[in-house]
Amino acid sequence: MTGLAALACCGTAVAADKTLVSWVTLANLTQQGGSALTIQQGSQFDGIVFGEKEAGKWMAGSETFARTQQDQQANAVENADSKALIQMAIVYQGNRISLYRNGTPYASYEAGGIDLLGAPDNRAVFGLRHQEAGDGTPLRGSIEDARIFDRALSADEIRKLEPNKESAIKPYAWWTFENGKETDLMGRFPVNHLSGGAKIEDGRLILGVNGSAMIATAKPGTTVAKAPEASAAKPAPPPPAPSLPPVADEAIRAARSLRERFLADPYRPGYHFCAPEDKAEPGDPNGAFYHNGRYHLMYLYNRNDKGFCWGHISSSDLVHWRYHPDAIGPGQGDEGCFSGGAFVDDDGTAYLTYWMLWGAKGIGMAKSSGTFESWEKLAANPVIRSTEWGITEMKDASGKSSFLGSADPSNIWKKDGRYYMLGGNLAVLDKVGRVPDAPLSEQGDRLYLYVSDDLKQWQYQHVFYERKPEWTDRNEDNMCPSFLPLPSSPDGGKPSGKHLLLFISHTKGCQYYVGDYRDDWFFPNNHGRMTWVDKAYHAPEALVDGQGRQIIWAWLLGNPQGEKERGWSGVYGLPRSVWLGEDGTLRMQPVKEFNCLRINGQSWKSLTLSQKETKTLDGVMGNSCELGIEIEVGTAERCGVKVRASADGQEETLLYYDAKTKELVFDATRSGADGWKVVERAPLELKPGEPLKLRVFVDKPVVEVFANERQAICRRVYPAHSDSLGVVLFAEGGQAKFNSTQAWEMMPSNSW
Repeated sequence: MTGLAALACCGTAVAADKTLVSWVTLANLTQQGGSALTIQQGSQFDGIVFGEKEAGKWMAGSETFARTQQDQQANAVENADSKALIQMAIVYQGNRISLYRNGTPYASYEAGGIDLLGAPDNRAVFGLRHQEAGDGTPLRGSIEDARIFDRALSADEIRKLEPNKESAIKPYAWWTFENGKETDLMGRFPVNHLSGGAKIEDGRLILGVNGSAMIATAKPGTTVAKAPEASAAKPAPPPPAPSLPPVADEAIRAARSLRERFLADPYRPGYHFCAPEDKAEPGDPNGAFYHNGRYHLMYLYNRNDKGFCWGHISSSDLVHWRYHPDAIGPGQGDEGCFSGGAFVDDDGTAYLTYWMLWGAKGIGMAKSSGTFESWEKLAANPVIRSTEWGITEMKDASGKSSFLGSADPSNIWKKDGRYYMLGGNLAVLDKVGRVPDAPLSEQGDRLYLYVSDDLKQWQYQHVFYERKPEWTDRNEDNMCPSFLPLPSSPDGGKPSGKHLLLFISHTKGCQYYVGDYRDDWFFPNNHGRMTWVDKAYHAPEALVDGQGRQIIWAWLLGNPQGEKERGWSGVYGLPRSVWLGEDGTLRMQPVKEFNCLRINGQSWKSLTLSQKETKTLDGVMGNSCELGIEIEVGTAERCGVKVRASADGQEETLLYYDAKTKELVFDATRSGADGWKVVERAPLELKPGEPLKLRVFVDKPVVEVFANERQAICRRVYPAHSDSLGVVLFAEGGQAKFNSTQAWEMMPSNSW
């Protein structure tokens, strides 16, 4: 016997040797990822963690699972009730880590230890597996007694330990929580800070709510060279105030200048979400989910000092948003993050799926819970491995290759206890589907279905649906997919029984299928688009909220020139509520929450306009407004409204119904000096006697028009004239009656 093992055998502790012991009561057995005791130095930690890699099982937690047992299948599932006191101990000895439950061996495996006791700035953490976990996955329960030893205890020594009683072996640190105090009796960690509702009660540390934790540290600037006797312990002083470096005056002035610059920017929207700063190109919405009354949404952007990251915002009303730290970015096996989705499991843990950058990596995942302030990438990443950029090659028994898409993963959904996810096909289409003699099965849009029992190991099932060439052309891909059940009304409620598959092709933008989901196959009933002339409405993302509503966002292309000099880019369309119409096709409207921004309402009734007649709506705030217009089309060939119109008619954006072609039209050919100057047409056939009902939103450069809850067009325009603020009703080629017209000024809701 040589080396570390020999030293440990002879009773001489090595620097990495230690033992963690905690007597703990668990509030429930479904919780995941909390710690009964952790010792941490810098970003490295070892801890007694419950249920993180395997539900209901104890493990030795460590940063990115560096010293954690990877295969925990043989470990027993915890069965103690909420009143049982469990002693858990982890022994780190040389190159072996051993776990004991109530003195009985629980698991043992080889893993190199590290010295976490020798540094003067180490700390002990209770509740969270490490301090930087934020309030994501705290332990729920109570701790009766916790100890750290600076040597490896034997099984017999562990069995002899009793809670709240001195041991023959002096601990490195010891907490009994007696007399209402969180004091370390050995004096190693005199500064003990309770947070998030953690409390000392009846001789126990109670950890019962999101984010509850206790952090124990040494006094600032003090190193405890030798542990005093337990009788010498003193009450802990209050925790020190957080120490942060001073903010330079230049930084304050720069921050204020940036905000003021943004507020003055005529191209920065006031109530459509836009990225707070930096380059959101690509700027896909990602990772949308709803939990505990809040909507969470991620936005892809290229952070100038780091790479492609997911920014994170949340809201209780879909209108006003709070910014969180970036959810994910480069690191831990990838060099950045492209698009993906989100999913909340039954225990409240949220998971993000994303395309790992760059090269032959694959699909990764990250998880969080609580208030979702911090996210942790899975050690199993990539959960679906690529063999080349966005592609996973498989071979059958004869050695024949086939190619699967492992890019732009969808949201996850759960059915009958199993997890499902889709992979996009752009890279596969580029590789084998665009050549002239490509087989029909490889042409056009398609998705690949993957399934998992544990969110870590995923298997390919089959292609998810059969493409119809009459709906999409052979050069269209399927990326940024979202697959969710459709409700039967804009207010959610009862599911319709149909599902909506949203996606983009990189040639024609956002589109969708409505169809049936059964036996793990999707059968589209009909197909529709949300952009027609180009791909201005792009990269959809969706969630289902607590009311059962399905809500979608999309990234708006058509960016102006000189975005880098503006300091920001990236704008989303208004969140749309989508549902199933009585005819089996998709319905859509902006979420009703935006009504709260309406002020200074005006109305006009029974206005009849004939050939080339117009009516200017005086007093309307033309660069920030909502319009509601109902029109009897009559004999008019075209009727609608001009927005962002200049007094001389040189600039205007036309929104109208074309009765001849039965289309909703957005004419941006005279919208300004910048942007995409096109005419976009969306199919819209009015029923006999059905009036045209338009809802129009103008928000500086963003113009959206919704028609009869069946169609919508959203684009960005850039008027150059300062007086391009006019709102004008018009009719051409005949007579139209404007039964009612309403206008509201819209208050901005963005922070700046």
